Amino acid sequence: MDGYWLDWAGLLLRWLHVVAAIAWIGASFYFVWLDNHLIPPQEPALQAKGVSGELWAVHGGGFYNPQKYRLAPPVLPEKLHWFRWEAYTTWLSGMALLTALYFLRPGYLVDPSVAALAQWQAVMLALGGLLLGTVLYEGVCRVFASKPVVLASLLLGLVGALCFAFAQYFAPRAAFLLTGATLACWMAGNVLWVIIPGQRRMVAAIAAQRQPDVSDGLRGKQRSLHNNYLTLPVLLAMISNHYAFLYQQEQSWLVLWLLMLAGALIRHFFNRRHHGVADWRFPLGACLLLALVAWRVAPQPAAPVVRAEGVDEVQVQRVLTERCVSCHAAKPTQAGFAAPPAGLRLDDRHAIAANAVRIHQQVVLSRTMPLANLTQMTESERQLISRWFAAQGQGGQP
Repeated sequence: MDGYWLDWAGLLLRWLHVVAAIAWIGASFYFVWLDNHLIPPQEPALQAKGVSGELWAVHGGGFYNPQKYRLAPPVLPEKLHWFRWEAYTTWLSGMALLTALYFLRPGYLVDPSVAALAQWQAVMLALGGLLLGTVLYEGVCRVFASKPVVLASLLLGLVGALCFAFAQYFAPRAAFLLTGATLACWMAGNVLWVIIPGQRRMVAAIAAQRQPDVSDGLRGKQRSLHNNYLTLPVLLAMISNHYAFLYQQEQSWLVLWLLMLAGALIRHFFNRRHHGVADWRFPLGACLLLALVAWRVAPQPAAPVVRAEGVDEVQVQRVLTERCVSCHAAKPTQAGFAAPPAGLRLDDRHAIAANAVRIHQQVVLSRTMPLANLTQMTESERQLISRWFAAQGQGGQP
């Protein structure tokens, strides 16, 4: 029953996380788009009120006229909407999901071929990495806030360093997610520590009939722009766990870093296009990076598997029982699973024979299973399954 309720928790948390993220990302994209499309007002009355830009738009059968003030309106409206709970809910649900899927199942963090960590050590190291990465980001931003080119270069290097560092200690699948989670902490921290506090100070100054500090607005806009550029890299890391061909590489950290860079270039293109500048060098550069990664991770042509008559099926069944049946059984014994993943059962020879293609695909070709190699399937065992598959007459041999 523990696995059953943990599955329900994962489902509901993932649902909440996706919905909140859509709201947060949608607001982020919209306001960057809006800021880049504002034009100076022509009406003297608006200029006198301190309006620096406005936009006319039509949507859903109505006309809209958003306006932006240079610093703040002379008088605060009675009702002022704050965009913060979208970010907080996304981060809180994401951390809860990370806890349910990894910190409560720490075996998925560990790969002894990467680093010989005890499960509790892996959890502590992951939490420490999230915290350290966030502290480093905040420090770099505070020191180099007035030098945007230097800041962007340092942050690009910091993202690469995070990709590399997590890959040295965690199972590749977990390393991708932890890198994305660290960047998500940056984004939520920008809202919690910089954007919202600055806005509160501006509102308090207006309420006290004082001139707001312009630096609060500038810092908030800078961090909001950071979040805009981080969105696509974070989303890439979050969905990467579905694509083993990305993280099952000797230099998987470099694959992740290049893909994140491609996402940032794509975002930069759209941000400039909002200003009316369609600089196609950036999407072209992103496409070249994607092509480079696709070439790098492409499977190498394998030598033809010689059909091997008389492969010991009992030995294959024993391997699958030891490495796979803890999850893929009618009643899984692996903690956190109430039912066999994907409905695949491998607890008898008939089920094994019926799923030979799926077994070969997941164990030999993509090497996705066992998940995070939690049960430590060896290379010789994978080769045994490859020979067994060929012996079934399904390995491409006549």
